[in-house]
Amino acid sequence: MLAKSLSNISLLYPETKEGSIVQIDSLISIVLSPEIRWYDTLRWGEDPLENLDGDNSYISYLSHLAWMIGNYKKVGGDDKYNELYHSLCKTMSRRIKASDILNCSTYPGEYIYVPDMLVAIVALSEYLKYYNGKYSTIVNRWIHKAQTEWLDKNTGLLVSCLSELTGIIEDMDVKGAYSALNCYYLVLIDDNFAKSQYELLKKYFIKESPIFGLNEYHNYSPILGFDIDAGPILFGLSPSGTAFAVGSATYFGDSVTRKKILKTAEIAGSTCVWNEDRHYLLVNVALVGEAIMLAMRTTVNFSTTVSK
Repeated sequence: MLAKSLSNISLLYPETKEGSIVQIDSLISIVLSPEIRWYDTLRWGEDPLENLDGDNSYISYLSHLAWMIGNYKKVGGDDKYNELYHSLCKTMSRRIKASDILNCSTYPGEYIYVPDMLVAIVALSEYLKYYNGKYSTIVNRWIHKAQTEWLDKNTGLLVSCLSELTGIIEDMDVKGAYSALNCYYLVLIDDNFAKSQYELLKKYFIKESPIFGLNEYHNYSPILGFDIDAGPILFGLSPSGTAFAVGSATYFGDSVTRKKILKTAEIAGSTCVWNEDRHYLLVNVALVGEAIMLAMRTTVNFSTTVSK
């Protein structure tokens, strides 16, 4: 998310590109480190980069790394990662096509998490822009199946999870955090699909009071709870879902929704200024949240005008 933020900011403010190249390069180096790869190695039993010809998925690690390299290229980075970039996207495309339902699991023995799969589709859709449309077929196939086969029957939103064997899980409700994140990734791939999903997201998940934001559940609103992905839930509100919704609101120029969510973010996070840097005080608890909010707030669509 920080790499994406730097890429966004470079498009908004071209004078920052040189610095962004250096910073994104350093972030890619961190993700390539054995320490970061170790988590997936533990889950899958082998290093995600040492057997790209194999059949284990590793879709989350590979896709995030490929997406970062795509952003490195977008801001003007050199060709140092080209060979790895080609290998990552070739491997993801092959493994997705080999799946009976065109999806790969993040970890063995678990559901397929649709937002994780969408990172792979985002990465491939970025790649095809640089290499004459390569992998456009798999991207288009995935989006078509998403629009026709993987929509929740109650809300029309893209489902949160899929079964590796059967596809849609009939008794699983969509979640606010996953749905908002799905919408954000879709704005990077397909404007029309993303727009229709964003309108459904607002219809089923927006909560106006006692504080504005997104519910984690569309059919009930617990006063207090906890979700492993959304975080602590207060009055039904989803911290993660509310933050992710800023991306789509910014992209589509929905300034009303955006301003309301940013007001909530300020109440919850409390901006502070130190040595000319601005941060949310809450960052001391959830560092990733600040990176996410920066990426969402800078989501670029030059066909609309939204305050930065």
